[in-house]
Amino acid sequence: MKTRKIPMRTCVACQTKRPKRELVRVVRTPNHELVLDKKGKVSGRGAYVCGTRACIEQAVKTKRLERALEVAMTDEMVSALYRDLEGAEDHGDLA
Repeated sequence: MKTRKIPMRTCVACQTKRPKRELVRVVRTPNHELVLDKKGKVSGRGAYVCGTRACIEQAVKTKRLERALEVAMTDEMVSALYRDLEGAEDHGDLA
């Protein structure tokens, strides 16, 4: 039986390498909106972050998310990102 290679990604905030499925992809869509990509199918430039609020806060504070997504993040974008995160946690979409 052939073993499958597990794709690894690095969190932009804490720099830990984890399997792709354990991280959350933050996407800058072609119309410059930030969304959490729970399924990994959203079109646009993406960056991977641990699914914790602390990691996302660190990525925003240190501007690592801004650099990775090549977008100047506004307060509105950041608050929308936190709303998406809270909604995903409420629905159990994040591990």
